[in-house]
Amino acid sequence: MVSSLLLVFAAAVAAFAVSAMSGGGAGLVLLPVLRMVLPAAMVPAALSIGSTISSASRITLFFKHIRWRVVRWFVPAALPFVWLGAWLLTYIDPVYLEAVLGLFLLANLPMLFRRQSEPSDERPGPVWALCIVGAAAGFISGLTGAVGLIFNRFYLRYGLSKDEIVATRAANEIILHLIKLVLYGLFGLLTGDVLTVGAIVGAAALSATWLTRRVLPYLSEAMFKRIGYAAMVLSGAIMSTNAGGAIATRHGIGLQATGTKNGFHGYLDWADSRVTLEFAYDEGFEIETVIDWDDLPDDRKAVAAGLIEAADRIMVEEVRSIGRRSYELYVYRGGVLSKHEL
Repeated sequence: MVSSLLLVFAAAVAAFAVSAMSGGGAGLVLLPVLRMVLPAAMVPAALSIGSTISSASRITLFFKHIRWRVVRWFVPAALPFVWLGAWLLTYIDPVYLEAVLGLFLLANLPMLFRRQSEPSDERPGPVWALCIVGAAAGFISGLTGAVGLIFNRFYLRYGLSKDEIVATRAANEIILHLIKLVLYGLFGLLTGDVLTVGAIVGAAALSATWLTRRVLPYLSEAMFKRIGYAAMVLSGAIMSTNAGGAIATRHGIGLQATGTKNGFHGYLDWADSRVTLEFAYDEGFEIETVIDWDDLPDDRKAVAAGLIEAADRIMVEEVRSIGRRSYELYVYRGGVLSKHEL
């Protein structure tokens, strides 16, 4: 347990350090790490403790850079949706939302390779956009415990400088984190283990804030944006991989493949079903699925009737390929298997 907590501390220092230099994202990176030491439903609560401490430290250091116009419209719109997200957390597993958010973050990959220009005097966006972003951020934050880089693109396009992004994000999020902690407590999610892990994450966040305060002045605005997009893509890859693995395990999804002289042969398992995948260089792809005898067309049943007399067991597969569909019959008789094309 001690080694796991040390891993959490080290990962949190690295995550919050990158978060400060990229405008956010520590929470999303830490989600899979915290799931190693806490049940999935308790991870958002522990993460909120650490994020609250992190936001407070950033507000202290960057207070003069806060863009209060953004805060004034963002926070009121987010508050009711924080409650909705925290309430839903007691009924649904956030792993499915993490999978969707991971794919959303991966969609920023093209931005990583686009030339990043220095900031221009962009006009502030409309008030209704601030309200919509605040509501969405509140809901996702309540459900996952983190918003991080999901809305970082909004801050980057709103014309904020690097110092303003760090300060304004902290001001927007600290109120949300405090409200979430109250809600998590009411819903019984603040256990002793959660408080311990949350305190470790908070200590790591303070260390990272002290470290990045000395690094941030040396970053150009263009480099700041590039680091931000890189962190988005990295977070998306981690979230998608971990959430995908959890979903696959939960639903019995598995893929096996072996090479052959003329292609490959594999199986795709889903719950109690299995789909066979075959590829041959001379025939292309084929997908084979086990079907019931009743699903076999009548003309094929007539052909198969004479082949299954006195059989111990039979199995029928539907074989699909591009522009073609056929059937295969497997007959077990006296310990001997025979295969017939229908």
